[in-house]
Amino acid sequence: MEAMVYFAAAAMICVAAIGTAIGFAMLGGKLLDCTARQPEMAPVLQGKFFIIAGLLDAVPMISVGLAMYLIFVVAPTVAG
Repeated sequence: MEAMVYFAAAAMICVAAIGTAIGFAMLGGKLLDCTARQPEMAPVLQGKFFIIAGLLDAVPMISVGLAMYLIFVVAPTVAG
């Protein structure tokens, strides 16, 4: 049963990392696309890009926090 908790924690971190990578790829692609279409908007778009990137980066941090909770709090109680 303890192995299931460790597997769940690993799966949480893995899915969050993959989702964040996909999100950054889409966000960067859209930034380059919009900047190529309207170069005069580049500073505004770049500012918004960094705000969204910061919010997007919070997702794996929350997942790592929950995974650490599973590993260090839940797993020892399940083990006995």
